[in-house]
Amino acid sequence: MDDGRDAGRLTVIGGPMFAGKTEELARMVRRAQIAGREVLTVAHTLDVRYGAGVVASHSGVEIASRSVDGPAEIPGLVGPRTRMVAVDEAQFFGPELVAVVLDLLDSGLDVVVAGLTVTFDGRPFEPVPALMALAETAAKLTAVCAVCGRDAAYHVRLPDADVLPGDALVAVAAHVGGTDSYQARCRAHRRA
Repeated sequence: MDDGRDAGRLTVIGGPMFAGKTEELARMVRRAQIAGREVLTVAHTLDVRYGAGVVASHSGVEIASRSVDGPAEIPGLVGPRTRMVAVDEAQFFGPELVAVVLDLLDSGLDVVVAGLTVTFDGRPFEPVPALMALAETAAKLTAVCAVCGRDAAYHVRLPDADVLPGDALVAVAAHVGGTDSYQARCRAHRRA
């Protein structure tokens, strides 16, 4: 039954670390803003690499954001003029993000999500694969393999990476870090 509302559209940008996911998210946010659309950009409080209130790429592209502890907080930040919600580093939000995104879409908001598709040990990293399956548009980006220069669909944690003990999210999935802790790798070198 058609209730007269237009449903939003979901765009997902996935890939390994250093693939340009946040840069693409920032590009989409800026285009929406140029078009006069109000955008809510959200980051997780776990990601403090570049400070609170900012989403930033490894190459230095930055956009203002709001930090939340979990996906349930996102709808409360949506204002009456908000037309797009952009979520960076979706892997930190866990599988609960999927239901929140679907609700936002059903309310007529466009949603752009960027995040890792795989963990540092090469396993699918939810919720990004699930969101890609539900998206109208999904882009899987690659980085450049640090060993051979080929397209890299993976990233590995370096042996001397400083991993904080005791944090369940860190232990299971990913430690927040950059080139000091991770390298992009192709399939041939993902275990090297």
